[in-house]
Amino acid sequence: MPTRNVVLTDHQARVIEALVKSGRYQNASEVVREGLRLVEHRAAEDAARLEALKRAAQTGWDDVEAGRFVDVADEDLDNFIGALGRQAADRVRAAN
Repeated sequence: MPTRNVVLTDHQARVIEALVKSGRYQNASEVVREGLRLVEHRAAEDAARLEALKRAAQTGWDDVEAGRFVDVADEDLDNFIGALGRQAADRVRAAN
């Protein structure tokens, strides 16, 4: 297994030491590996969220190009958004 030297802040060293002393981890390597797993997991979640956002944006642009949109005047925007919220709430209630 490859080894690496890393430089930690005093705070990070204390956190690792406390986690090992707690018995949750047997050594500093376990703590660091767990941290890397969490970083990998977060990166995967971020990538999935970004991909979902891109798909949603594309759906929106496709709808605009197809003429499926409502042009709302600035002064009517609050009422329009409120109506959308009520429609969403009704759909949730109907689904349950």
